[in-house]
Amino acid sequence: MPHDAHPPTVTVLTGAGISTASGIPDFRGPQGVWTRDPAAADLLDIDAYARDARVRERGWRAWAQHAVWDARPTAAHRSLVDLERAGLLIAVLTQNFDGLHQAAGSSPERVVELHGSLATTSCLRCGTTVPTRDVLARLATEPDPRCLVCGGILKPDVVYFGERLPDGALERAVAAATDAHTFVAVGTTMTVHPVAGLVPLAVDAGARLVIVNAEPTAYDHLADEVVRDPIDEVLPALVADLVASR
Repeated sequence: MPHDAHPPTVTVLTGAGISTASGIPDFRGPQGVWTRDPAAADLLDIDAYARDARVRERGWRAWAQHAVWDARPTAAHRSLVDLERAGLLIAVLTQNFDGLHQAAGSSPERVVELHGSLATTSCLRCGTTVPTRDVLARLATEPDPRCLVCGGILKPDVVYFGERLPDGALERAVAAATDAHTFVAVGTTMTVHPVAGLVPLAVDAGARLVIVNAEPTAYDHLADEVVRDPIDEVLPALVADLVASR
């Protein structure tokens, strides 16, 4: 039977844990960025960023040194490409801004970047968007780089605290969550709302919930299956089982 004979049935929510094997530290884990340096979270506050040039300068230095620029997709990222190619994937809903799902081969239209992307940067005044790498290349002479069109403040297209999610992202995520027969949450503590609310939404709509995360989450009690083993080992096996049982 062809893969497209039935609609896709699986929605996957991914958090920072899926990318730690790529060398990108998570935020809230035992070795997370904010666990080791709680003040680092202040760099992602939109009000402080817009108000204080010193915060922007520190923020840009941090982005320039971020592990994302050297990161490569893992077996876990690639397994979700297999799920898509099998015709089972509704969407990957990701809290990550690293672009590794697309780098692994996931179709961009199947990936909903709920917390934005580091790949591009926009002007807070005029909305002009440019590649973030181009902005980083200016830091040596412009520690607080400004928009080349209007002189406004530039900010990476990552969702900062106090900002709304990207246009249409939550609506797409809700639709994917409520359409799923199986909802898989991978590498996320599910503590940040509104994204965390997608999990009970999917369960209320009748989805089977599978949680793959090293640490306990607030929604473990709703799960049909909870797995603590390494994501790079577990997720490819889980995808293989889903493909085999379709």
